[in-house]
Amino acid sequence: MKFAVIVFPGSNCDRDMYHAVTSSLGEEADLVWYEEANLSGYDAILLPGGFSYGDYLRSGAIASTSHVVTEIKQKADMGIPVLGVCNGFQILLEAGLLPGAMLRNKQLKFMCHQEKLVVENNQTRFSSAYTTKEAISLPIAHGEGNYYCDEGELAELEANNQIVFRYANNPNGSVADIAGIINQQGNVLGMMPHPERATEAVLGSSDGLKLFKSVVNHWREAYVAGV
Repeated sequence: MKFAVIVFPGSNCDRDMYHAVTSSLGEEADLVWYEEANLSGYDAILLPGGFSYGDYLRSGAIASTSHVVTEIKQKADMGIPVLGVCNGFQILLEAGLLPGAMLRNKQLKFMCHQEKLVVENNQTRFSSAYTTKEAISLPIAHGEGNYYCDEGELAELEANNQIVFRYANNPNGSVADIAGIINQQGNVLGMMPHPERATEAVLGSSDGLKLFKSVVNHWREAYVAGV
């Protein structure tokens, strides 16, 4: 399986994502500069964390208007899996690939530490290697990770089982403890915690590796079925 790790000016977790896929997972990956908008030949697309365009205007807002995001939308419509982590999640929200928006953390401070999560939905291509309600530990590192959506959007997320991860202790004020959500089609996941920084025990947790394994397992099952 081959992953594209999209790199914007200001991305700073792209190498972490690349290492997680190639060294921890043992799959192929390329670092793809945002101006190189040819994503053909990739089986999954990863939007890493960081501060794309210095978070000017709003986090992820400028990056969401780039040509590569237009192609990502096309690939998402085709069913290609797309994962956005931290700033990547913010880009997905700004691009309209996922509902809701990000606000400043409730303490109005940058947060960087390990956080406990609960796997709310393990019936997705990103979470099938987990058990339902499994408690996991992933690091967070953000200043604007307070997920917000209105009551109608929240009701829709709940009804469609689109909430994949929740915070156990909600560090940033996110509505309904939301840490990660998926689109209705089930192939676009956005989350603020960093699974790519938790793929080896030496990092403090290897709980994030199951997310990437889930993606690969789903791809292999679909590939074998299509052969």
